[in-house]
Amino acid sequence: MNASPFLRDLLWPLSLLYGAGIDARVWMYQKGWLKRKRLKATVISIGNLSVGGTGKTPMVIWLAERLLAEGKRVAILSRGYRGSAGSSDEVELMKFRLQNRVAFGVGKNRFAEGRRLEAEQPVDIFLLDDGFQHLALARDLDILLLDASRPMRGEPLLPAGRLREPLSAMSRANVVVFTRTEVVPGAPEAIEKLSHFPVFVATTRLLGFRRYGGGMQLESATGISAGPFFAFCGLGNPEAFFRDLETWGLAICGRAVFADHHRYTEQDVLRIKKAGADGGAKAFITTEKDAMNLSGLKLEGVPLFTAVIDMAVSPEADFLNVLDRLLARKMGAAA
Repeated sequence: MNASPFLRDLLWPLSLLYGAGIDARVWMYQKGWLKRKRLKATVISIGNLSVGGTGKTPMVIWLAERLLAEGKRVAILSRGYRGSAGSSDEVELMKFRLQNRVAFGVGKNRFAEGRRLEAEQPVDIFLLDDGFQHLALARDLDILLLDASRPMRGEPLLPAGRLREPLSAMSRANVVVFTRTEVVPGAPEAIEKLSHFPVFVATTRLLGFRRYGGGMQLESATGISAGPFFAFCGLGNPEAFFRDLETWGLAICGRAVFADHHRYTEQDVLRIKKAGADGGAKAFITTEKDAMNLSGLKLEGVPLFTAVIDMAVSPEADFLNVLDRLLARKMGAAA
């Protein structure tokens, strides 16, 4: 939430009440007054402390790919935020990238979805998407993502600020991953000084571009068009997308920002086309997540490309070894 200082002051009492409620809820789970439900398979949660994008979806895809490569049978549990009919833009993106290699359980009651999947097929590991605050489901490992490009020190809790929980909640994490470190000079060196728990850095890596509606084929930045491009997106952190486009060397002549998870209408498409034409755009560019929210709408006569990204966690081998070691310790304690 990017509120003005005046609005933040006005909302501050509500943030205090919200924080007290959060603290009480966490305390009741820790004391066992509220019971967590446990699935048979291992559960790894991937989440964050703030609203807005920190790279959870790319991280879930990245981790699923690594677990699949190890021969694990993987399922993903997601609430399907702002979705419908048992899906959402982020779920559809994960399905598109992972194809039929991963099972999905989508719904508010992730324990029930997990039980359903376990009854239907063998599952070795559940990845709990956006699960750090979903304390009702027991997990074996908590991976917490923090966006290095958006410092949270001094940031208020909701609704005055962006924080879902206070920074002290980091103590519940088993592993912390700082994302988007490529745009923060000196970030990896500063992060290495943290020693409370295993800490890793992650960068956003461009895999290529896909022509909207053109299948899975990837093209390079030099292969799609010389531009200029008109860029649009509906993300929790749109500036990160525009910054990436600049880093990748694309000539951008204009941009449009929509609310996170925005579902595009024909009127939106017309406005985007007009803005692009006014700016002299030769093509349009957006994210994979936004492409899911276009729902088949097309910018007739003008090429539209989606940027396909990946997460690169460093050092990867150490990260996977830490996960294996922590999971083995958890399993031994539970035996």
